[in-house]
Amino acid sequence: MTCQLVEPVLFSQLFAGTADDPHMGLVMTKVKITNMVDRQNAADGLIPGDRVRSIELQALADTRAISMAIPEDLAEKLGAGVVRKDTVRVADGRRLQVDYVGPLWIEVLGRSMTADAIVLPRGTTPLLGAVQLETMDLVVVPSSGEVITNPANPDGPVIPMLSAA
Repeated sequence: MTCQLVEPVLFSQLFAGTADDPHMGLVMTKVKITNMVDRQNAADGLIPGDRVRSIELQALADTRAISMAIPEDLAEKLGAGVVRKDTVRVADGRRLQVDYVGPLWIEVLGRSMTADAIVLPRGTTPLLGAVQLETMDLVVVPSSGEVITNPANPDGPVIPMLSAA
């Protein structure tokens, strides 16, 4: 897997914080990520359930990031394959050449979806992007520092559509 910056800098350096709490002022949330191929293989009886690769982590709920992003070491632990390569622009305008891995099963607060994830350098902060937040109908509440399910839809996500036949 590759992740190359045009100018070397760790993605986590783009966010403010303090020496005691590098995530101060940022909203972090618990995320469970599972290798979707493993999950399906277990459901089909091809592998035992205890062989499904999965991790739980704290991710930055970043409403300005479009996609989910995970560090390279976590992508390796999940055994997720590279599904494509692309160039992305980080918060300060610089461009990175990155791999996307997947498919992944993402779970937050009892809500779930499938997604691919951008691979970032080892040691960077995992990101939960706007696509995941919107699809799972989650709300970032900066004043309390938490992510919650949308109170307007307590029974599950409701995806807005322009029209339906």
